[in-house]
Amino acid sequence: MTPNMNYSKLKDSYLFYNIAQKTKAYLAEHPGTHLYRMGIGDVSLPLCRTVIDALHHAVDDQAVQESFHGYMPECGAPELRATIAAYYAQRGVQLAPEDVFVSSGASDELGDILDILGRDQRVLIMEPAYPAYVDANIIAGNEIIHVASSREDGFLAPPDPSVHADIIYICSPNNPTGAVFSRTHLKAWVDYANKTDAIILFDAAYEAFIEDAEIPHSIFEIEGAKTCAIEICSLSKTAGFTGTRFGYTVIPQELMRGGLSLNAMWVRNRTTKTICGSYILQKGAAAVFTEEGQREIHENIRVYKKNAAHLMAALDTLGIWYCGGKNAPYIWM
Repeated sequence: MTPNMNYSKLKDSYLFYNIAQKTKAYLAEHPGTHLYRMGIGDVSLPLCRTVIDALHHAVDDQAVQESFHGYMPECGAPELRATIAAYYAQRGVQLAPEDVFVSSGASDELGDILDILGRDQRVLIMEPAYPAYVDANIIAGNEIIHVASSREDGFLAPPDPSVHADIIYICSPNNPTGAVFSRTHLKAWVDYANKTDAIILFDAAYEAFIEDAEIPHSIFEIEGAKTCAIEICSLSKTAGFTGTRFGYTVIPQELMRGGLSLNAMWVRNRTTKTICGSYILQKGAAAVFTEEGQREIHENIRVYKKNAAHLMAALDTLGIWYCGGKNAPYIWM
């Protein structure tokens, strides 16, 4: 047996794991110290009341024969997939429920999705970037093209026609820079991907923080995206689900490569490799998309955005340049 030698190309430990270990060691040496944790982007506010009530009701359902649920459908409960599709429709994006796949979070999907995209791919990653993009592709044996973005381009690197990539990672609002892609920026990447037969993996984990009406929440708000993009989203930051775990992936049935439907391939992958999230979890997630759930989660989001506003005000006073903060929880200096 030969192990996957690509693991030897990784750094000794994942960035956030390394930060957590150093933090633990420091606190052990300095008991009573209060640290402001600016490593992994975790949440600090509890789940909203509507979600908690839904979780409690779902637990009670599991105690009664008539309402008990065992295994859930591999790709998610049909009614939840329809609910998420309806959420997209509010922004003018028409999806079939079958385009939506329920998951345990965006991090899992960002790595697992490579299963259906082949090996030895050229993968374009705009730096600075969420480190999991790089590590997942090192493990998969793909060639990584690092594209630098900077203050000069607003951390929104445009496509370079001279560079060929098979897979393109775009995160908007961006982790860690807080930059957001406009319709014009995204249209340029969609046109590039359709022209070169590339696939865009669009990380929309922070879409709920967008307040500018002109900024797209989804890449599928851009004409042509359904034939070149996969969108991965999460309730971790939207609704405080970092410890609860829930996400969803959108693969339009129009998305084809090599004569094959990537949607159908993902159905086959999910039915083989996963058991979908529990009935209890999916009921809690469904509550997020209700009118009351949306109102409550945005109350929490306003708290995080207020924190960012305080930081921005201090930086403005000091005359320090920064990116992000308005449509994202992150500020980059």
